[in-house]
Amino acid sequence: MSFTLTSPAFKYGERIPRKYTCDDVDISPPLQWSNTPAGTKSLVLIMEDPDAPIGVFTHWVLYNIPPDRTELPENVPKTPVVEGIGVQGINDFGRIGYGGPCPPRGHKPHRYFFRLYALNTVPNIKQRASKDEVLRIIKNSIIGTTEYMGTYSR
Repeated sequence: MSFTLTSPAFKYGERIPRKYTCDDVDISPPLQWSNTPAGTKSLVLIMEDPDAPIGVFTHWVLYNIPPDRTELPENVPKTPVVEGIGVQGINDFGRIGYGGPCPPRGHKPHRYFFRLYALNTVPNIKQRASKDEVLRIIKNSIIGTTEYMGTYSR
């Protein structure tokens, strides 16, 4: 059985509901995963848009997720540390936590990838880390990865 990531809010490849975007309340969608690899000590979630005009745009960086978690609730608080959930980094909006899809008007639908990494360690990553900092620190500790994708356009 493979490591899988899903969301009860939208199907893979389908439109992300408006409430999870900058056009509405901009809260994080619920996510669920299963079959976390044996030996996982922590998880990292990164959400990004590879279709942004400036290149890959990071929407969410969440790390040190406990290995026994199997889901994230809707509307994870936008605070540096979320009790029982993990530590959040800085997104490319310059803010802590989740920043939803907000593509330029008139563009083709952008793709938003949620990538979940299983690690064989609990890395020592400072609060407010960037995606690049997190990926650099975890690169030799990844024992599994899975992704889920939704789209959005305005």
